[in-house]
This record gives sequence, C-alpha cells and structure tokens, in this order.
Amino acid sequence: MPRDLPLGEAVALGAIQGPTELLPVSSSGHLVLVPRLLEWRYCDLDPGLRKSFEVALHAGGALALLLGLRREAAAYLRSFGRENLAHLTLSFAPAALAAWAFERPIERRLSEPVPVALALIAGAAVMAVADGFPAQRDRDDVTARDALAIGLAQACALVPGVSRNGATLSAARVLRFRRADANVISRQIALPVILAASALKAARLARHGIAPGLATAMAAGAGAAFVSTLASMRLIAMLERGRSLLPYAGYRVGLGTAALALARRDRR
Repeated sequence: MPRDLPLGEAVALGAIQGPTELLPVSSSGHLVLVPRLLEWRYCDLDPGLRKSFEVALHAGGALALLLGLRREAAAYLRSFGRENLAHLTLSFAPAALAAWAFERPIERRLSEPVPVALALIAGAAVMAVADGFPAQRDRDDVTARDALAIGLAQACALVPGVSRNGATLSAARVLRFRRADANVISRQIALPVILAASALKAARLARHGIAPGLATAMAAGAGAAFVSTLASMRLIAMLERGRSLLPYAGYRVGLGTAALALARRDRR
C-alpha cells in the first residue's frame, strides 16, 4: 500500500475543496468519489493517511473562509448579544455531541463510495423538497427553535455525502426562510463548526505526527484548498441572489448515480 501521494492529485483535490465546501454538494463526498471515479492513486492510500490529508484540506479551506468572510464576521461580532450566544450554542451543540459520539463509527462504516453516493442522492431529494417551501421569513426572524433545528440538520452532515451546507440550507428552507437569508443563516451557523472541527483535527494530527512522504502533498493540498476557497467566494454571492437549489440537487444525483454504476461494475 503506497505511503505517498502524487502532487498533481493533491493539488487537484485541494482545488475541488473550495467550491464543494461553499456549495451544497458535499466536499467530503467529493473527496471519496472523485478519486474513485478517476482511479487515482489516492484511493490506495491507507485510510489513516487519507484522513490526515483531508484534515489539511479542511484546514486550508477554513482559513480561507475566515479571511474571506472577515468583514461579515466582524459585523456579526459587533452586534453579538445574549440572544446570538443562545442561538449559536443551540446550533453548535448537536454537531459537537454527534461528533463526540458517532464520528469514529461513521468514518469506519459510511465513508465508502456506495454509502457516500446514497447520501448524496438522499440529500438531493431532501433539498428538492425543502426548496419548494414558501419563502416568508428573513434572517432577523431566527428563533431558538430555528437554531436548534438547523443545528440538528448540521449534525447529520457528519455522514459524508450529506453536505453541511446542503443540510442547513434545507432546514432553513423548510423553516420558510427566503433562499438568500437561508444561505446567510447556514453560513453563520456552519463557520464556527468548520473552524472548531478543523482545529480539533489539526491538534490530533499534530499529536500523531505526519507520515513520511505525505508532508509535501499535504502542504500542496492545503495551499490549493486555501486558494480555491478564496477564488470561489463569489459562489456565495451567487447563492445569495436567491437561486433555486434544484440544479445542485440534480448535480448530486448525477454524481451519486455515476458512483453507484462504477461500484456495480466493479462487483462483476
């Protein structure tokens, strides 16, 4: 089993990280399915090494998000009060508790191509239904119940293929928030979880060390993820113009179906 990763693959996966993190299509699902569909050497890496590489990608993307959204984050913090703290806690707690209880079992059992493909397709169906709900509320109308519901949806995104962005956007649309406001709510709820998860995983990686032969690829992948995330920030503006979620649902179904077809072929 190889213990190194070609730089070309590392950079390509980092480039994929940015747009797939910002759009409701699941960055973790793409990290599982794209290398499999293209038969990259990445698939042959030890699962522990793949996880280390994914940590580097998520860290690069999280830093770019923090930099790209610094003004929005600063404005949010300036108006931060007791109600905001309650909402943030209610939305953060389900994901944190789910990660503590289920992260390892999910990684062992649901990180293979078939479960990921099924999660992509199931998430697409949820998104399509959710986007049909009436758009009646704006971001200033968020209640504690809304924050908890969106936080529970975010916890489901521990399953690769579900998509944190897709789950929280769907929940916000079911709660009848307008599409543009649903996107802002989704981002403000997701960013603290992304940063916390990246910090925790980076600490674990530092404790266990980086495998020889992977350090250069990890640096290249993290750098590509940082650049691609910054370059993809306009995708946020695209979503905030109130576009339908149906094109993303269709893309998810197409990718998931292709992965299932490949898995069926490999079993023959």
